[in-house]
Amino acid sequence: MPLILTEEQVMLKDAVHGFLSENAPIKHLRQLRDSRDADGVSRDLWRAFGEMGFAGVIIGEEHGGSGLGAVEAGVIAESLGRTLTPSPFLGSSVLSATVLKEVGNTDQQFWLSKIAAGEAIVSLAVDEGPKHAPHKSTTRYERSGNGFKLDGAKAMVLDGHIADSLIVAAQGDDGLSLFLINPKTVGVKVERTVMVDAHNAARITLSNVEVDADALLGEVGGGQAALDKALSLGRAVTAASLNGAGDQAFHITVEYLKTRQQFGKLIGEFQALQHRAAHLYTELELTKAATLGALQAVDEGKGGADLSTSIAKAKAGRVAELAVQEGVQMHGGVGMTDEFDIGLFMKRVRVLNETLGDSHYHLNRLATARGY
Repeated sequence: MPLILTEEQVMLKDAVHGFLSENAPIKHLRQLRDSRDADGVSRDLWRAFGEMGFAGVIIGEEHGGSGLGAVEAGVIAESLGRTLTPSPFLGSSVLSATVLKEVGNTDQQFWLSKIAAGEAIVSLAVDEGPKHAPHKSTTRYERSGNGFKLDGAKAMVLDGHIADSLIVAAQGDDGLSLFLINPKTVGVKVERTVMVDAHNAARITLSNVEVDADALLGEVGGGQAALDKALSLGRAVTAASLNGAGDQAFHITVEYLKTRQQFGKLIGEFQALQHRAAHLYTELELTKAATLGALQAVDEGKGGADLSTSIAKAKAGRVAELAVQEGVQMHGGVGMTDEFDIGLFMKRVRVLNETLGDSHYHLNRLATARGY
C-alpha cells in the first residue's frame, strides 16, 4: 500500500487535531499537573472522546465503536502526542480493547461498549519491573475451588489508579492466562505513580486474590496470542504518539529559530542550525513512513507485522529523542525552563520511549528474530 493516508483518514486526522487543539491544548496538561489532579486525566474529556467516536476507533459497531483499524488508531495517537494530552486511549482503547475483542466472551465484551462511549477505563497489567519484559512474568495463578487465585505485582499499568477494571496477565502450569479483575477485589492493592511527564500509571499488587472462573479471558493458558496481538498494535500506536510529539517539538523549534535573534541576526540564518534542522526533518519523515507501514501491516494481517511494529517503535523512539534534544539545545538556556513547552515534550518522549519497550529492547528483538 502507498505510505500515505486515505482521504477518510486525513479527515479523521483533521477532526482529532481540531478537537484536541480546542479542548485539550498543552495548557490542559499544565492545569492537571499544577492542580495535582487526583486522576491525572479528565473524565469529561474522555467522555467527549467517546462522543466523538475516537475512544471506540477499533471497537466494532455492534459495541458502539467505529469499527476502524490500526492506521486510524495511529492517527488519533499522533494527535495526542502533539498536544501532550493525558488520555486513557492507549491503555483502554488500544491494548485492553484488543484483548477483549480477541478472547472476551459476550459478558466480558460489555466493557467494549463502555470504553467506546468513554464511560470506562480498562487497564492492561503486563510488566512487572522498570523495563518492558512481557514474557518474564512472575505473577502466578493457580486453580482454587471453582475459580483461580493470583499472586504477584505489576508496574507501569497505564491509568491503573483510576481503572474501572484490570486485565492481568499471569503465568500458571498451563501457560499464560489473562484475567478480568475488579480493582476493588480483596487482595488487590493499587498505588498511583506520577510519571515524569505528569501522566499516570500504577503499581498493582495481588495478594491471594480469589476470582471466579468467569474472570478468565478465553481459555486457561491460552492468553499469549491475544496479548501478543495487543502489544504489537500498542507498539505501533505508541510509535505514532512519538511521531506526533517529536514532529511538534520540531515545529516549535523551527518557529523559535525564525524569531530568536543573536548577534543581530535571526538564529535560523546560521547554517549550522539549518543543517541540523534539515537532518531532523528527514529523520522525522522516514519515521512517519516506517510507522504508517507498520500500522498498515497490522491492518492487513501480514506475517511480519509484529516485527514491523518493533522497527517503527525503535525508529520513532530514537528520532523523537533526537527531536526533543535538538529542540532544547536550540532554544538555549530557556529550553530548560518550565515556561517553554519544549521541555514538556522531552518528558513525554522519555515516557513513551519506555512504554512497551525502548529502542534497545526492540533492536534486540529484531536481531534475535534474524538469528543474531
